[in-house]
Amino acid sequence: MSLKSLLERNNLDFEDSFYEDCKIFIELLQKWGKVHNLSGRLSVEDINENILDSLYPLKFIESFSSFADIGTGAGYPGLILAIAKKDIKAFLVEPRVKRVAFLNFVKASLGLQNLTIIQKRAEDVEDIKVDLITSRAVTNTKLLLEITVNMQKSDTSYLFYKGSMLESELEIAKINNYQIVSRNDRNYLYIKA
Repeated sequence: MSLKSLLERNNLDFEDSFYEDCKIFIELLQKWGKVHNLSGRLSVEDINENILDSLYPLKFIESFSSFADIGTGAGYPGLILAIAKKDIKAFLVEPRVKRVAFLNFVKASLGLQNLTIIQKRAEDVEDIKVDLITSRAVTNTKLLLEITVNMQKSDTSYLFYKGSMLESELEIAKINNYQIVSRNDRNYLYIKA
């Protein structure tokens, strides 16, 4: 199934230029991924599923004008969100050199003016304050909230892409005012400002 069909089936609609950018991203990820071990899953089907996974929360989260993605790795979800939302200021926080090189190469290849890539650990990032902080498969919820405190404003929201451990993480993190949306084995944890 094409990426466009997959996204439309999930009520996500994007312009043709988005799909052209994704085609380039997929080619680059497959090329770099084999050499630099960026992602374990490099088939077009797997990458398309990861793109859908990255974008799915756009259906239910409130609008935002800036975001920081913690531990972007091979590009999920931050790079994909930056491609889909070129009017939004995007910061990708990734400490590993090879992954930063890949993200910079994609940024240059697609001419993403809205994107800043920061090669640091989240707790060492200074001078940015964002509306939304995202993260997928980095660490537990409590620690994510702690290491990103320097990036939050008074009204920052969080979007964490979680698996099955979410219930126990929520007990430990002691948060309220959140929403969980589940799709397949993914739990999207949306913590509102």
